[in-house]
Amino acid sequence: MTTLAAPPERAALYYRLGSSDKIYQCFIEPSGTGFVVTFAYGRRGSTLQTGSKTAEPVDYEEAHRIFDKLVAEKTAKGYSPGEDGTPYQGTTAETRATGILPQLLNPIDEAEAQQLLAAPEWWAQEKFDGQRVLLRKSGDTITGLNRQGLIIALPMPIVEAAHTFGGGQWLLDGEAMGERFAAFDLLEYACVDLRKQPLDQRLKALGKLGVPGVNGPIDLADTATTTHAKRALLTHLRKINAEGIVFKRRSAVYVPGRPASGGDQRKHKFTATASCVVAGHNGDRRSVALELLDGDLRVAVGSVTIPPNHPVPPAGAIVEVKYLYAYPGGSLFQPVYLGVRNDITLDACVLGQLKYKREGMGDIAG
Repeated sequence: MTTLAAPPERAALYYRLGSSDKIYQCFIEPSGTGFVVTFAYGRRGSTLQTGSKTAEPVDYEEAHRIFDKLVAEKTAKGYSPGEDGTPYQGTTAETRATGILPQLLNPIDEAEAQQLLAAPEWWAQEKFDGQRVLLRKSGDTITGLNRQGLIIALPMPIVEAAHTFGGGQWLLDGEAMGERFAAFDLLEYACVDLRKQPLDQRLKALGKLGVPGVNGPIDLADTATTTHAKRALLTHLRKINAEGIVFKRRSAVYVPGRPASGGDQRKHKFTATASCVVAGHNGDRRSVALELLDGDLRVAVGSVTIPPNHPVPPAGAIVEVKYLYAYPGGSLFQPVYLGVRNDITLDACVLGQLKYKREGMGDIAG
């Protein structure tokens, strides 16, 4: 078997066509007495999905054969090589369960959000647009955990930043957005479980952890603690087209999982509406394709499912759709059908009415 003196290798491949902007990375990495081939893929700027092509370490020649095959397959599908991708810390422990789970939030509507703005017991943070990740440091090892408690790979900028603060052991709860991690809770520190402490004490400890400054790979989420500050935060988040706002009871302990209803952590997502033209039906499904006008052009903006209590509208009908935001080019994210609009004309169905995805944020995955 080839010795571990053989150099590790990495390939970064990219695919751009229309609204598609994807990345695929693969790696040869030393593991034990052999080598493993790992990969990461997804939309550029998002937190990538990861995995391994080797169930156990193999010799270098076999690893390189697998590596070359992956590169050839992706190149044949239109991917091109490049060096501007973000390296990931590979992991052969992908999908290994840890039993460490985050506390999940139940959604609330605008009316309840307004009530919590005025409630002194409730504090507020930004609802980030990314992937829910627990970030753990244990000695010299940095590990990422997803919302199912499974080990995942992490972008190297986050890994490198995590080595620079907080001593030898901690566990952060937060959101990963591409190469950035926003920390909004501290669950363990110096091998002490902080989950039974109230939120205000956990956040005080988080503030003392020494997380690097603003706009670094790891940053602290701002927490609004007064009615005035919460209202100001809400106004700011709407202005920047953030995903939403989160409310947390300041005296509450941290309980993994999602309560059946209510709970001590709740989220309110911001939505917008758009008047769209039905381009046609999507086969036999209760789904229609949508378009908007961009001058003399019609731009496809995705599809929406028609609920059972609504008739499927015909091609050419104008319909109202609620959505979270639009991607550049117009594709609607999380569209919800509201009904037919008989009170407006085609000239209202323009691309300019869309609320776009906040710049610099990754795709939603959690």
